[in-house]
Amino acid sequence: MTAFLKAFYASLRPLLGPRACRFHPTCSEYAFEALRRHGTAKGLFLGARRILNCHPFNPGGYDPVP
Repeated sequence: MTAFLKAFYASLRPLLGPRACRFHPTCSEYAFEALRRHGTAKGLFLGARRILNCHPFNPGGYDPVP
C-alpha cells in the first residue's frame, strides 16, 4: 500500500508545486505514518480525513497522527 501511495504522490508532486501543505507534518507524511501505525483501513481513513481538512477555512498548523 505504501509503495502505491509513494508512486501516486511522486506523480502528483510536480503538479502541486513546492510544499503546498498547510499542515505539519505534511499530508503525505501524515498518511504514511497513519498507515504504519494503524494499518490499512484506519490509516486510509485518517489520511482521507486529514486531506478533507485542507481548505481555506482551516488554518493548518501542527497536527500529529493519533
